[in-house]
Amino acid sequence: MKKRFVLSVFFICLLMMSSFYAFSAQQEKPLTKAEASGYTATSLYEDVVDFIQTLQKQSLRMRVETMGVSAEGRKIPLLVFGNPTPPASPQDLAYDDRMVVYIQANIHAGEVEGKEASLMLARDLALDDNPPYLDEIVVLIAPVFNPDGNEKINPNNRRNQVGPEQGVGIRTNGLGLDLNRDGMKLESPEVLGLVQNVMLRWDPAVLLDSHTHNGSYHEEVVTWVWSLNPNGDTSLIRYMSDQVRPGVNKILKEKYDTLCIPHGDFMDFREPEKGWRPLGPQPRYLSNYFGLRNRLGILNENYPYADFKSRVIGAYHLFHALLEYCQEHKQEITKLIQEADQNTVQSGLKPTAENQFGVEYDVRPIKDKITVHGYVMEPYETESGRRRVRRTEKTQTYTMPFFAEFFAKRSVKLPFGYLIPLPVPEVKTKLRQHGITVESLTQPVTLTVESFKVTELQGQERPYQGHRLNRVKGEYTEEEKEFPIGTLFIPMAQPLGKLAAYLLEPESDDGLLVWNFFDRHLVPQWGRGQQVYPVYKLFQPTPLIKEVAGKN
Repeated sequence: MKKRFVLSVFFICLLMMSSFYAFSAQQEKPLTKAEASGYTATSLYEDVVDFIQTLQKQSLRMRVETMGVSAEGRKIPLLVFGNPTPPASPQDLAYDDRMVVYIQANIHAGEVEGKEASLMLARDLALDDNPPYLDEIVVLIAPVFNPDGNEKINPNNRRNQVGPEQGVGIRTNGLGLDLNRDGMKLESPEVLGLVQNVMLRWDPAVLLDSHTHNGSYHEEVVTWVWSLNPNGDTSLIRYMSDQVRPGVNKILKEKYDTLCIPHGDFMDFREPEKGWRPLGPQPRYLSNYFGLRNRLGILNENYPYADFKSRVIGAYHLFHALLEYCQEHKQEITKLIQEADQNTVQSGLKPTAENQFGVEYDVRPIKDKITVHGYVMEPYETESGRRRVRRTEKTQTYTMPFFAEFFAKRSVKLPFGYLIPLPVPEVKTKLRQHGITVESLTQPVTLTVESFKVTELQGQERPYQGHRLNRVKGEYTEEEKEFPIGTLFIPMAQPLGKLAAYLLEPESDDGLLVWNFFDRHLVPQWGRGQQVYPVYKLFQPTPLIKEVAGKN
């Protein structure tokens, strides 16, 4: 009897100790700076690094890489999650059907909800007993994409938004650049690191870029929109609009009780029912740039007028909903992306009249109307006599068209390839930084090509991101021209062919001509004669004697 009693006490003690250790382990899960402060503060760079290191001490599912080094010398951490351990490198996925999804936050360091939410997501992936998604997905997270802007936290920054009380960082990086305008020129170390060490290295199928919006008043805390540029693969754009949008939003509503609308603003605050419209389609914005690379890009904009905690939790729910959707539809997404790459290559091999590049856009509504839980707006007059509108406290639901289907209203034909006969090392470097294949002629050749004679070139009066953006007009002419040894040839028959076209087309609204990379070849030192844009289009598929261009 005594022995049985002792054994009973022993097992009870074991059970209590087990419960105690389980409880202790649960208590040891780290809190983000936002959580620990009661959502009155956001994480400094050091807080992010400390949080990551705490996760590393407790989990084998996470590895930390350096995406790049910021302008002020801070390492940008990239978290790689897999189960039971993350892949050591992308090469490990060659015989693995897991899909890569990339989430980045804090690109504008005054917009901090995504930073805190992505750290919470990282904690789930690293420490949960049964981590979600990781059987089907390798998850990459960059929680503090703009560490330099993040270190300038001040309560006076972004005072229009509700919290956090102790302040947020600033929009620009250490060079004074807006990183979400650097998708084409790649002049910041942060975005260059993203392209080199995430896009080219890991080739994620999906990117989510998390922001906070300034704009229309509504009740929904979460908004997001997909890649919008019509020069990208339209099947991917339609899939995002028709399948991913309702699928993710259904998960948000049913599982997380979170309402979501597409990112945008009322087109007319006086008459909200006229429609809702997002930011433009230019690929300088990274979600659009990602779409131009034949991948799924998402721009997440959180609502600034909700309290900080609600914004963080809303972003956190969106991240989970997106990963759940990607897990369930992995094969479908992978197939669409493979087909987009194949179609781009095939259209480059045999260009037809149907292969067009849009140089002027218009926009029309997507097929479904959207519902926005907004407010009644009232007109008023400012002291200077200007007519404005402001929100009242009375809510109102608006159903309206969503103007998010951009389309080309003027196009030019895409070629078999582009030829650059002049020495333009900065252009060659830029193309290679994007991952575009650049070749060099090893024998001279005479070809019938299309040239673009510039008739008008005007630099923007006000500097923008360190540039005076060009506007150009000109005439297309067919001519026979000899191209010497060393001429660069950029084939369209490559997965990034559409990106190459966007960078090199003379009338592209976001190409290298716009960003001043060809200025010294377009603006003569003497005389006022017409200048020929030094990029020629070869339409006829032609065998050329060439080799892959070297680094120099």
